[in-house]
Amino acid sequence: VQLVESGGGLVQAGGSLRLSCEFSGYLFSSYAVGWVRQAPGTEREVVAGIRWSGGGTYYSDSVKGRFTVSRNNTSNRVFLQMNSLKPEDTAVYYCAAELSLKWTPGDSFNFWGQGTHVTVES
Repeated sequence: VQLVESGGGLVQAGGSLRLSCEFSGYLFSSYAVGWVRQAPGTEREVVAGIRWSGGGTYYSDSVKGRFTVSRNNTSNRVFLQMNSLKPEDTAVYYCAAELSLKWTPGDSFNFWGQGTHVTVES
């Protein structure tokens, strides 16, 4: 399994970015996928997750109402639409996956991408 993120960059506060994660491997539709971010000097935070069917999603309180996770099981991609960005959203964003039909936010991920940088200027 390989995960490749794209779509990061520099944006002004209040702006939007759309991150994309391309999944290479088998049985993509059986994987739960999450977006995990890490800012310098902080622990990793799972900000969003989506189950295999797309019907179950999770958001951390810090992004709820501003970020939307979605997936396309035909194109093997997961997206994170980030709106109303704040300077505190600045971090490296990782796409992560776990072969699970019952993923919950407390579960770990076995597969990780290399991350994409998001910088939000005030």
